[in-house]
Amino acid sequence: MRIYVKVLPRSSRNSVEKTAEGEYKVKLMAPPVDGEANAMLIKVLAEHFDVPKSSLAIIGGASARIKIVQIE
Repeated sequence: MRIYVKVLPRSSRNSVEKTAEGEYKVKLMAPPVDGEANAMLIKVLAEHFDVPKSSLAIIGGASARIKIVQIE
């Protein structure tokens, strides 16, 4: 399954909000530096979807706010 994720780094808390079918808004406490936000995104989405972190991959937009994430 592929989802589109709009990432909002440096938020006050981590949260996942579904905005439309296959689209999510994710607030992350991590800053967008040295891949910290991407690592936190994988962790937060794995907890939200109750899957292991290894079954998630950012396949598009690694350095953009809107990312494409593949969930196995």
